[in-house]
Amino acid sequence: MTQAWISPADRLRALPPYVFARLDELKANARAEGLDLIDLGMGNPDGATPQPVVDAAIAALQDPANHGYPPFEGTANFRQAITSWYERRYSVKLDPDGEALPLLGSKEGLAHLAIAYINPGDLVLVPSPSYPAHFRGPLIASANIHQIILKPEQDWVIDLGSIPDDVADRAKVLYFNYPNNPTAATAPRDFFEDVVKFALKHEIMLVHDLCYAELAFDGYQPTSLLEIPGAKDLGVEFHTLSKTYNMAGWRVGFVVGNRDIIQGLRTLKTNMDYGIFAALQTAAQSALELPDSYLEIVQQRYIERRDCLIEAFGKLGWSIPKTKATMYLWVPCPPGLSATEFALTVLQKTGVVLTPGSAFGAGGEGYVRVSLIAECDRLREAVTRLDKADIRYA
Repeated sequence: MTQAWISPADRLRALPPYVFARLDELKANARAEGLDLIDLGMGNPDGATPQPVVDAAIAALQDPANHGYPPFEGTANFRQAITSWYERRYSVKLDPDGEALPLLGSKEGLAHLAIAYINPGDLVLVPSPSYPAHFRGPLIASANIHQIILKPEQDWVIDLGSIPDDVADRAKVLYFNYPNNPTAATAPRDFFEDVVKFALKHEIMLVHDLCYAELAFDGYQPTSLLEIPGAKDLGVEFHTLSKTYNMAGWRVGFVVGNRDIIQGLRTLKTNMDYGIFAALQTAAQSALELPDSYLEIVQQRYIERRDCLIEAFGKLGWSIPKTKATMYLWVPCPPGLSATEFALTVLQKTGVVLTPGSAFGAGGEGYVRVSLIAECDRLREAVTRLDKADIRYA
């Protein structure tokens, strides 16, 4: 039995319960009751990692040179692959020796960046709803959070004009993410131009999470923050191999951009971890070197899933616009039900797992996030179960 005087730090007590951990508990209970779960909760891509990546990992694993500690800043070959990939995809030139840093997944980097740059009491701007690491990292660093409530009438794009000047003047960091998790919203290029001007005016560090940029559909091409003139003077951009390359469990991501900001994160990480196993970096390098035709296959897979699920929901009264990117649908709850109530009702009655929008902040209330992480027949089965349980939008 733990002694009463052994208590966690205030920074842990300040954190709200992590919804995905709670969902795991609920899913375990549901399975124990014999429910056949269709789990559309987490953004955990289904299917195998591309075979060339697996083959590269196996070959690298056989090489004893990879069995020691990797360089703190990542291997030179992987950093070069990152910067070459950015130039090919976004026409952004980066220095592999100072403007790119491999990470143990983007979530780790986002949280550690907050610890590296945010002092207790610093003001941080975070959209709501947003990916939990965007506000949990600052909370761990004891920041004060100013939530920018995203609104459907603004297409879930940040309204910079809604941020009071006195708040903007005190803010140190702005976290943001387009294509967006959880709303699947996209932002036009002129938004990125505006956010750079805003940050320069108010002296704010920009932290952009671009992990869904390659899951873009119907000819849409997302914007990299680093394409915008001046962005590299005050910002960094995070990316992950989890979604595009089905490598969620491999834990490989990276950050690119301002070399001074990256150096601060590197300094912290040298005191926290030893970086990514070198064999995994070799595999990740091979992923970034896959031809763009691979990306087209992945995109087509999610287009088909998006279309079949939107059609199925439409038969139950939901009118969901076609998303331009990400692996999610952002679905309004039936009138009168909160996000948590709706998600629990669906789980208990049908065995279908959805994520309540409130898990992503107060701005997500009234919605659930649905992940496109199953084939179309399974997605249709999920909606059929809602139909049989008489769960409809209206």
